[in-house]
Amino acid sequence: MQTTSCFWSCLRSAWCSYMHLKQVRFPRTRDVMGQFGDLYEKQYAVALFNVVRFEIEGGGAPQSQLLHRKDPLAGHTIFSGSLFQYLEENRKWRNRFVFIPNSYAVNLYESKAAHDRMLHPKVSINCAGYKALTSMEEYMELLNSSLPEIKAKPSNAPFIKCATQFPLILWHPYARHYFFCVVTEKEQQKWHAVLQDCVRHSNNGLSEEDTVQTPAFTDSVRRYRQVKGHYGTWEMMCGSPPQILANLVLETLQPELRNAIGPRLKGKLQDRQRKWMLISDAVYRQVLTQTSSQYAALVDACEAQKPSLDVRLRGDMDMLVTTKEHVIGKIRALVMPKAEQLLRSSIQPYLGSILEALMEPTSRGFAEVRDTFFKEVVEISKNSLNGSGKDKLGEQLGRLSMLAFHPVKMQSGYQQMQQLNLEGLQQRFDVSSPNVFVSRAQILMREQMDNAVFTFEQLLHQALEAQGEDDLCKNIQKCQDRVIKKYDYDSSTVRKKFFREALLQIIIPYMLQQLAPSCTPELPRFQELIFEDLSHFLLVENMYEEVVLQSVSKDIMMAVKEAAVQRRHNLYRDSIVLTNSDPNLHLLEETPPVDWGAKFGSDGGEEKGFRGRRKQVVSMIQLEGLPIPYESCLEVPGVELIPEEDGDVAEDDREENEENPGPSEDPKSPDSVNQIRDLINPVVEVVALPDPEEDATTGTETTNGTITMEDGLQEEVTHVTTIVGDNISKSKSIMEHLMASEQEASEHATEASDSESQPLATDCSSRNDDSGFQSPTNEAEAETITNGPDQTADPVDVELLLGGAEDDAQEDPDVVGHDAEHQHVAQRHLQDVEARLDDVQQPAADQQSFHHIAKLG
Repeated sequence: MQTTSCFWSCLRSAWCSYMHLKQVRFPRTRDVMGQFGDLYEKQYAVALFNVVRFEIEGGGAPQSQLLHRKDPLAGHTIFSGSLFQYLEENRKWRNRFVFIPNSYAVNLYESKAAHDRMLHPKVSINCAGYKALTSMEEYMELLNSSLPEIKAKPSNAPFIKCATQFPLILWHPYARHYFFCVVTEKEQQKWHAVLQDCVRHSNNGLSEEDTVQTPAFTDSVRRYRQVKGHYGTWEMMCGSPPQILANLVLETLQPELRNAIGPRLKGKLQDRQRKWMLISDAVYRQVLTQTSSQYAALVDACEAQKPSLDVRLRGDMDMLVTTKEHVIGKIRALVMPKAEQLLRSSIQPYLGSILEALMEPTSRGFAEVRDTFFKEVVEISKNSLNGSGKDKLGEQLGRLSMLAFHPVKMQSGYQQMQQLNLEGLQQRFDVSSPNVFVSRAQILMREQMDNAVFTFEQLLHQALEAQGEDDLCKNIQKCQDRVIKKYDYDSSTVRKKFFREALLQIIIPYMLQQLAPSCTPELPRFQELIFEDLSHFLLVENMYEEVVLQSVSKDIMMAVKEAAVQRRHNLYRDSIVLTNSDPNLHLLEETPPVDWGAKFGSDGGEEKGFRGRRKQVVSMIQLEGLPIPYESCLEVPGVELIPEEDGDVAEDDREENEENPGPSEDPKSPDSVNQIRDLINPVVEVVALPDPEEDATTGTETTNGTITMEDGLQEEVTHVTTIVGDNISKSKSIMEHLMASEQEASEHATEASDSESQPLATDCSSRNDDSGFQSPTNEAEAETITNGPDQTADPVDVELLLGGAEDDAQEDPDVVGHDAEHQHVAQRHLQDVEARLDDVQQPAADQQSFHHIAKLG
């Protein structure tokens, strides 16, 4: 139990001043949500005005050529399999069954049987904001920068020892980290692709279909950060709105907590890092709980006002449009001269290089997606020519329908986008990281692949219904050619839109930051030009940003058009319009997806049994010659394959932990006041026996001194608390009784050794010896414990006593020669011991007698 007690003492050591955290954390969340709420109410009315105006005036983007599937993952799961997870509370590796549904949450179960019984997962990870890492060096580089005033090197040893050479780590700047590992490089590559897809999907948490709430939320977050002086792109704009708001709170809160708590953490570097992770995760969960409830109340309040706002908008639309155009004209006269000068000097010289840096990896990625689709369809066509059965064809078409959501097959296209390099431009235009653009482009790749696959399926199904299955290969080829042409046009349109949006995200914040000193003080006077009853829908700040956007939009459009004319990246010119080229195709968009397994009599890829025969997108990893997968967390490989971190953990402690895993083996962040306070003031337990001549009492003494810790550091001792239970005399009597029994046991062993040898007993019911043999020492000690009149033995003492007797039995070669009579006597006494142990009900506090607790300052 030494490892577990060390974990909980580490856990107790850090919530230093709960009142300090309370004074910092709760008001900070309330203040941030209050300021954000004011901005959101204003932006909600503006977004509603834009939606109603667009609905009345019409307009829109070019019509796409490919069909869109509404719910592509219905009835599917993403992946499932087994890997090893590191448990921080006992510093051990345990096998876990991982199940990833179509929501992309990573659910961890003790075993596949627990999942099949539809039990709740031990852990469910929402991957928004995480990074999937595959090396401890990369993880330590991120971790070493998490605490202040620590001169840590990337080569420093991590606080965990990876069991294999192939780790998988989920890292988050605020929330808890998760550590996994696999046995082979092939497993690592597949799991890494799956985890990256979970992160990618979870980060894209804002629905574009909500044309009011999503723009209102994004504009409110952006404007809040601009007020704080942050104009550039924000990497933590990921996940659901409550998660984004929690990141917004911790963006300023975490540095303050780090400076307040970091210097007070004691111990080695690894121990301080572990403690800080626990504290950061606890604060993040508290903040997320508050932002979730407060954001839900804010949305409900705005949605309740939506009907009345809509009525007012439709009645005053003409006046609103006229007033807005008049005010924008006044603002344009102020802003345009300054904006044009800024464009000529600081933006136009760099516009081409920014666009080229974006176009190269993006175009390669979309081209790779096109090739992946082409290869998959060609493979299906070849198999149809080779005379493969209908079952095989249905299985292949079923896998093709999920091609866009297969992270391993899509990885080649995703990796092209990961080569995006904006170095040199990031510092100039305050771009925090290119990951924002990488994730967006990868999401667009997946959408285009799914549109291409869905269009191919509908065209092929239509052809088979009309012409039958006689010339299947020819029909596949025709459908493939049509879909490739439509994909080229749609991917060109999507990429050009992506380039324009990315350039605006880079340039507009830079221009606003540069123009703020001269233009922002002049804006309040334009508010006087707006009637009070129209001020809810017309905000001067929004109109000012529209003017800045208009000033640079022309240059961006011209740059993208020039790139399309050059045709270097397979971009269509805007003059090439394919509308109405296939007028009957979009009639198929409302038809349900084709079930190829049912059509061709194939059930390939289905998981039969529980949960409605769901199909899994990514196939299982089949490895030969390896002792995995395991069916439960108890079937962990031995030390040779996956070593434990602490080699000094007692074997009986390990067995006890495995037999009694408890309700949850997951490490827990501190939740109580005492745990918070003790994480900063470490508690060290020192075992000591009281002097029998002195009267032992319970109490706390104030003292000054030092104590040497396990790592060799000396810590100051401020308080010593002595805890003495009511069973001191009882424990003394037990110890004296046990010492007196040693002589009787040795005499009994001598008499038994002189007797004649008898056949050995084969009854294996003994709980202490798997071999079926019982030592005389064990028998004598058991008799001594159980035969005392009205004596209640301490369970811990009995367990240690029996364990020690077992060890002696295994080491003594003479034990094997004892006869069956002594075996039966010992077994009878052991049964009495078990019966008495079941009746023992001793408080946990009594088991901690003779301990002195030293609290370190």
